[in-house]
Amino acid sequence: MFLYQFSLGEEVTDFVYAYGLIPYRFLHLFPTHPMELLTPLFAMFLHGGWLHVIGNMLYLYIFGDNVEDILGHGRYLAFYLLCGVASFLVQILFQPGSMVPNVGASGAIAGVLGAYILLFPRARVVTLLPLFIFFTVVEIPAYIFLGIWFLIQFFSGAASLGRTSALSGGVAWWAHIGGFLVGMLLLKLMGPKGSARRPVVV
Repeated sequence: MFLYQFSLGEEVTDFVYAYGLIPYRFLHLFPTHPMELLTPLFAMFLHGGWLHVIGNMLYLYIFGDNVEDILGHGRYLAFYLLCGVASFLVQILFQPGSMVPNVGASGAIAGVLGAYILLFPRARVVTLLPLFIFFTVVEIPAYIFLGIWFLIQFFSGAASLGRTSALSGGVAWWAHIGGFLVGMLLLKLMGPKGSARRPVVV
């Protein structure tokens, strides 16, 4: 889907405005334009550029397969899509007047991270850590790695409140926060009872 978007050249802006989730438009059009209800689903498969899609796919590659092993293919797909849609709805709640398209799979992947922290809290996440001008590789427990990630999203989201206008772009922090929390909730509802918490090195 992203490759198709990328192939559109100068037409990409119109494509993103047509299929991205625009909070103001969603709130004001969906009662009379049923297709607007599908924009949260469409928007999950669009991205703002190569770094955006590669970053998302990296997180999905690292954490997604372990969650899929627990849920199974079908439930994992439903879980992923529900997290993505719910994350956009949370973003709408905090920016209802925004006229800027929201795109990306970050909210759905944040849901995967929320499930992962419950399933594999002590799994070791191999992390590249910058130390001044040097870098070192360390293994950090998932609950610390993802806990820090969540706090960054939360404080960034809190800092953005009241500072954005209808035409402000940037990172959809509240979609990340919402996706993460929805992922934790959905795991409780959709996950197999008594699923083992397996230590996994990723």
